[in-house]
Formats: sequence, C-alpha cells, structure tokens
Amino acid sequence: MKRRSIAPVAATRVFRAVRALTLALAVVGCTEQLDAGRTRPHGLLPVDERNPIILLNDGAKDNWAGEYAVLLANAGAIDLAAIVVSASPAWPKIEDNVDGFTELLRHARDSGLKNLPETTTNSFNSPLKMPDSGKEVEDTSPYRSAGAVLIKELSAELALPYRPVVVVTGGALTDVANAYLLDPTVVDRVVVISSLGALDATGAAMAMPNGEMDPWADLIVATKFRYIQVSAYYDQLADVPDPTLLPMNPFGDWMRDKQPRIFDIAVASDQVALLAAALPGFVEQVQQVSAIVPLAANSSSGPHLTANPNGPAQLVTDTAGALASARLWQLLKSAFSK
Repeated sequence: MKRRSIAPVAATRVFRAVRALTLALAVVGCTEQLDAGRTRPHGLLPVDERNPIILLNDGAKDNWAGEYAVLLANAGAIDLAAIVVSASPAWPKIEDNVDGFTELLRHARDSGLKNLPETTTNSFNSPLKMPDSGKEVEDTSPYRSAGAVLIKELSAELALPYRPVVVVTGGALTDVANAYLLDPTVVDRVVVISSLGALDATGAAMAMPNGEMDPWADLIVATKFRYIQVSAYYDQLADVPDPTLLPMNPFGDWMRDKQPRIFDIAVASDQVALLAAALPGFVEQVQQVSAIVPLAANSSSGPHLTANPNGPAQLVTDTAGALASARLWQLLKSAFSK
C-alpha cells in the first residue's frame, strides 16, 4: 500500500524545533565519541536514554506516552523493558486500560515496529494506607501487586551500578512504593521519574495530576527513592495537529482514531516523564528539592517538594514541548517511510 507523506505541519515553531533537535542529536553524537565508555549523563538529569525503562500508566487514550515509548523502542533509542498497566480514579476499568495498551502494541507490531514488551496487568492497585504510627514508612502494610513484583525482579536483572533502571510513571506511585516495601534494596537499582503535581512559588505539590491518587505512596517514593518529578507539561495537542499526515498503516490508524480523544489540558501530557529520560534536550530547567514531611492522615495530596540546593530529589520546572513534537514526527518518518 502506498504510504502518505508524514512530514509534520509546516509551522515556524515546529521548523525551529526540528532544527534544534538535529543540533541536539549531533551534540549527543559528538559526546559519545569524546566520552566513549563513560557514564556522563546526556542531559540535566542523572539518567538518560541509555537506562532501561519501565513504563507505568493507567489509561491508554488520553496522552501519547505509549506511542512515544514504542516508537523510541523500535528505533533502538531506548530499552523499553516493560509496560505496567493499572487502574485509577480517572481510568477505573482495568480491563479497558489493558485492552488499550494491548491494542496499541498489536497495531505497532502489525505495522512492523519491533523491540516491544508485553503488558503487565495490575489487577489490584488500591492506595496504600498510612500506618497507625503515622510516621514509620516501614510500618506500612504492603501487597504483592504485579507491578511492584516486576519492578523488584526486573531491576535486579537489568540494573548496573552505573545504569539503574528508570521507572517512568503517569499515574499513581502505588506500585513503586510497594516495590520498596517488598524489598528496600530496590532503591539502589531504580530511579523514579513521574509526571505528577503542579509547580508553585516554592517548588511543587505532589498533587493533581496523579499525586492525589495515593498520597502515602507519594511520601514513600519521594523520601526513599532517587526521585525526579516532572511538573512542567506542554500542549500535547501540538504533537499531532493534523492526523491526515499520519502513516497509512495500522499504527497510523490507531493514532488517527485516538487523536480526537487526547486530553486538551496541558497537565494531561504524561509523556513528559518518559521524554525527560529518553530525549536529550527535553529537560530545560531542573532544581533540587526536599519533600516536606510528615503527612496529615487525611491529606488529599502527597508531600510538598520545596526548593533546597542540597535536597535529595529533583524537580523539572521547564521542558521543550516543540522538541518533543518534532522528535515524534522524526520517529514516524524513520519507521514508516522506507
């Protein structure tokens, strides 16, 4: 079947983004040559596209996180080790969520995309309960959710001392916290990057989006793991402004069908967590933060992340959305214009 051209919309901002992306990739190439065999990060974060990635999310149809993930994996740009699918208050039907990601992967494979994992289903993903002590994380009663077990076991298999596994989240942090409760040594093998919360004058709240789903898990992850919160979103409608330009194959059909359903609020762009690790140059500003604890028993959000130059966690405060959009179209062109 003849494939339609998939060049992005010829807008000035996208043109500039493509040019910036080309430069960024060239710089990465030069860095690889100059620092061959070294572990210097490719951006402002301590991890990059060379780290194995586990993707955790709930719904498959409100953002482009899944599409970025499979396209980057197909290109060999990331090692997509697993996709964990959960339910959430926003996407409460686990069967629908699993069907969505399964369908995404099926269309991707039917279109020739490779290097893709299967999905792991969390059949039970209730929020963690703060222990009666209200203080000791270790007093929390864990449960062996499929996602938590996978994080524990896969990180033990794949992590290297200089290359931890990156757990990228676009939903509740329940599985990540449970992984710690099952095996505290998991923090030595995992870095967590979450699309979560909202920026404010002193840092960011671990609140909506995603942070309100499990406040106690938020506290566990922010205080026990190497934690990076991405609270700088972008207009994901700009990723696919004209669906007629998508490739004429099952994957393009999937994206065309999904495009009208994409949430039109910037804070819905869960892919920012994935792109923070996978796309050099996407993170433009980051600051060190500390989680303010303890947490009130009836809290509707997790800890506040307050700016602290010596803080153990990191907060991404600015990202390059146009660069992400340009990369999406570059990946589509590379995958389907042969």
